[in-house]
Order: sequence, then C-alpha cells, then structure tokens
Amino acid sequence: MGVELNQRLFSAADSLRSKMDASEYKNYLLGLIFYKYLSDKLLQKVVELGAESLEEYDTVEKQTEYYIKQLEDEAIKQDVIDALLDTIRYAIEPDYLFNVLAEKAHKNTFQLNDLKKGFLEISANFIQFKGLFDDVDLESNKLGLDAQQRNVTITEVLKKLSDIDILSYGGDIIGDAYEYLIGLFASDAGKKAGEFYTPHMVSDMMARIVTLGQEEKSLFSVYDPTMGSGSLMLNVRNYLKYPDKVKYHGQELNTTTFNLAKMNLILHGVEAEALTNLRNADTLNKDWPREEPYTFDSVIMNPPYSAHWSADEKFIRESRFERYGKLAPKSKADFAFLLHGLYHLKETGTMAIVLPHGVLFRGAAEGVIRKNLIENGEIDTVIGMPANLFYGTSIPTTVIVLRKNRTKQDVLFIDASKDFIKGKNQNMLSEENIDKVISAYKNREDVEKFAHLASFEEIKENDYNLNIPRYVDTFEEEPPVDMAKIGKEMKTIRAEKAELDKSLYEAISSLQHKPEDEEWIKGALEVFDDDK
Repeated sequence: MGVELNQRLFSAADSLRSKMDASEYKNYLLGLIFYKYLSDKLLQKVVELGAESLEEYDTVEKQTEYYIKQLEDEAIKQDVIDALLDTIRYAIEPDYLFNVLAEKAHKNTFQLNDLKKGFLEISANFIQFKGLFDDVDLESNKLGLDAQQRNVTITEVLKKLSDIDILSYGGDIIGDAYEYLIGLFASDAGKKAGEFYTPHMVSDMMARIVTLGQEEKSLFSVYDPTMGSGSLMLNVRNYLKYPDKVKYHGQELNTTTFNLAKMNLILHGVEAEALTNLRNADTLNKDWPREEPYTFDSVIMNPPYSAHWSADEKFIRESRFERYGKLAPKSKADFAFLLHGLYHLKETGTMAIVLPHGVLFRGAAEGVIRKNLIENGEIDTVIGMPANLFYGTSIPTTVIVLRKNRTKQDVLFIDASKDFIKGKNQNMLSEENIDKVISAYKNREDVEKFAHLASFEEIKENDYNLNIPRYVDTFEEEPPVDMAKIGKEMKTIRAEKAELDKSLYEAISSLQHKPEDEEWIKGALEVFDDDK
C-alpha cells in the first residue's frame, strides 16, 4: 500500500514539475498534501465524536454533509467545535475543507482566494499551524503569468490529490510517503534541497547507534539542533520499545525547512503539543534549550558542512565551549555544532553527528578542540562513510559517535567507505552495509581492513590525528603480473599488425593513380617496406 501511495502522490506533482525547480514546487505539493490530511482527519473525527459508524459515512462527501448538518444545529454547534479542539486541537470551516475546494476544482469553479482563506484561517487561529502555509505562494508567477493561469495550475493539482483517500492507508504509511517525497525532492533539486534531508539509510544507521542500550526506556528524549525535515529524529523511534513515548526537541534556522519538519512530525502521528519543542532559530548564536541542565538521551544531527558562523569571543565563556580551550574557526563551524550537541547530551546518552573528514585532522583551533575531546574520552567511534552519499555533495563524510560516561580514552575506527551500492546519481547503503557497521560498533574489536580499536597511546603517538587511514589499513595488494602471458599477447598483436600492414601495402600497390601521385605512393610504399 505504501508504494501505491508514493506513486499516486508523486504523480500529482506533474502539474508543477515543468514550471519550477523541485526545491520550490515541493512547497506547494507537500503543503497541499498536509492540508488534505488535516481536512480529512477532521471529518473522520467528527463522525467518531458523533458516535456514528465510519462504515456508514465512508466517503468524505458523506462526512462533509454530516459535519455541515451538525454545525447548522445551533444546540450542538459549539459542542462539536469544542470536542474537535479537545481532541485534534483544530477546526476548519466547511467552505474551506480540502474536499469542498477539490469538488469546485472538478467543476471548474475553484477560486485561489478560497484556498488562501483556508490557509489563513487555520494558521491564524491555531498556534501549532502558524506560518506553516506561508511558502505556498499562490500569487507566484511560476504557477502562471496571470491569475487565471495560476488558478488552472492549482486546480489540476487539487483534482489529482482529491482522488487519494489518504487516511485509508493508516498508521505511519502517510508519514512515510511524505518522507519518500521529501527524499525525491532532495534528489531532484540537488544541493539546495539536499540541505534539509539526510538519506534514509544513513538516518537509519545513526538512529540504531544512538538508541543502542536504551531501547527499553519508557521515556526517551531526542534532540536535533539542525533538524532539517526532522527525519533523523523520527527514525529514532523505530528502534525503541515505546515509540509513542519519544519526546522530540529540534531547532532549524531556515523557516521553510522548519515548517516542513513540523508537517512531517504531525503526519507521523506526533501530537500537536509536542511541536512547542521545535524552534525556528540559529542554533550556534543563541543556545537553546537554556534550562540548566537541559540534556537528552540522544543527540543526532547532520549540520551544514564547514558553515560560517560569528565565532564571537563571548562564546568562549559559554558552558557549551569553554572546556575545550578554543572556538571553532569562523569559516568552519563543524566543531561548534559538535560541541553544542555534546553539551546537551545526558551523561548516559549517545550522540551521532555527520561531518566532513577535515574535523579528523585539521590543526590550529580545531586540533586543540579535538585533543581535549580525546583526552576527555568523549569521542567513542569514528565511522568513515562512502563518497557521494549525501545530496548536494560528493565528498566522503564521517559519522562521529560521542558519549560522556566513558572510563576509557580509546577510539573505535570503522572504515565503511567501500561498502555501498553504486547509484546513477547518488551512492546508497544496503541493509547489509549498515548491519556490518552496527556489528563492528557493538563488538568494538579489530576487523581486518574494516575496523580498529585504537588505544589512547596510539592516538597520542599520531599527534591526536584521527584520520581513518592511519588506523585502518585497507590497502589491497595488486595481484602478481603474469609476464609470460603478456609476452605471448604482445607477440600475437605484432603478428596481427604485420598481417594488416601487408594487406594495406598490397591494396595501395594495386590502386590506379595519376602520374602526379607517384611520389606520394612511392613514399607510402617505402613506409610499409620499412615496417616490414
């Protein structure tokens, strides 16, 4: 069922795909899918609250009629609205329900202004949806050069989406389909869209790492300070005994991406109240959450690589950074992100962060920070990932695992750079690739050409350089060359060449030619004579 929904949702993008870049039309398609979900969910809830059978009211049309009838009864109207606010925390006027607008689209009477009013009403009246539809720009010239053309474009999208009974798929399938679309947009749009999405298999691997040993917790907290679409946080619950008890905290600088994460969490069944723990702000320049201490069972993040930040000297006095002696350089915020995440990690927690390889060996301030982390025993594992794995960059990356409660200073090195499935545009990880990494991470033992547990003394001898090839030797010896075989092949090639020369010589000799060509042919024949 999930595959079918994926295909149907993506086909709805046809009306937009030729008009704008994927990083832009994703805002329209994902926003409309989310609005349809809210609308359809409300109608289903109205029937349930009225103690009616969903088998009797089995279409959105019947449910809409029932909803309108309830609201027309002044004696129960307010009770119906109050019940919706108590359960799903929002309400939508019948005129602005998705299916009502879609019906107008099918009749070619739809007006963009009606959809705009629907967006404004739900955003203005319910704080959890504030600003969520701001990026669905219904006045954009990319939808059409005039109001009529824009109306036609959105009409076609509404028609295609109206045929999909989203709620019939149930469970996480809706959210997973949404995640599927986000991944496709990241792939299509390259670097610009790749900023908000971590490939699913990488996210899966990191989620398994940060939950290891904590699977039985009845209450589990996860924090992503650069949350993008929220996929890293959401994946964590797949490896916990009580997935409904996960508490999500996330921060994202880009407002459009922040809204996308909120939609993604809601579609995965995260309660609206939990969205108050998501924040649209700059993680590095203003620490959040600020309550002392505010720490989490897991921190998981894929920050922008080597980003610029202020590196203001005031930060060296902050508890996030002061223990490490130096601030990350202005042009490379990698260690600033890492230290921020580590600061918010519980003593019993695990953190996983994706960074470029430079953090493993660069000197100056970064060298000082890395040395302090190693001496504190906070770097637990360094995993080398394959190149061309992330959207928008072909560089190989490393996943660094950190923990606070360690009694040792050793570091496990895993070189997974050669374990991947080659794709046309992006490389991918298979389940077997991930299982191999997780097995090495659990066992914490040497595996030939794949993993090495380095002692503190060994790392110190390497001047605190964590470059993976210093610890994991993946060199493959070239097979011995069979000189006798090569000599035989060369002899055969020479014989074939001599035969070809002879044939060409005979062909040129037999040609009829003009007297003035005599010199040219004589020269050619001399060349072949010399070769012979």
